[in-house]
Amino acid sequence: MSSQVVKTTEELVLPILEENNLELVDIEYVKEGKNWFLRIFIDKEGGIDITECGEVSEQLSEKLDELDPIKEAYFLEVSSPGVERPIKTVEDFTKSINKNVHVKLFEPIDGEKVYEGILLSFENEIATIEYKVKTRKKQVEIPFNKIAKARLAVAL
Repeated sequence: MSSQVVKTTEELVLPILEENNLELVDIEYVKEGKNWFLRIFIDKEGGIDITECGEVSEQLSEKLDELDPIKEAYFLEVSSPGVERPIKTVEDFTKSINKNVHVKLFEPIDGEKVYEGILLSFENEIATIEYKVKTRKKQVEIPFNKIAKARLAVAL
């Protein structure tokens, strides 16, 4: 059911975002405790502000009220994905070259399922990440289809 809510919400929000030159980063429909949350994460080059989030929220809320695709009560949240935004698509990976990333894998590569470091390249659906082991720099090549989750990471 939640996948249908996400799909319907995506169909409703994309025209709103395109009209405002905004990008859809992610949609979540999750239950936390007794409450359901429909979260839409949006962005644009240079970042978004609270006014833009509010405008998208108002427009989407009207469309959701018209169509009424969600039967239970829920909270609608429209926000920025933050500095550790998810990296989900091939385009996201391409935009993230030379940035610090955190990647979790479905299965280990070189005995590891988690890598954090600089995304050096993303070619032919292979992410090349430079990471440190103590003081030595190493590289790993990770096929896109082996990535379970990825996000930008704040380098400390």
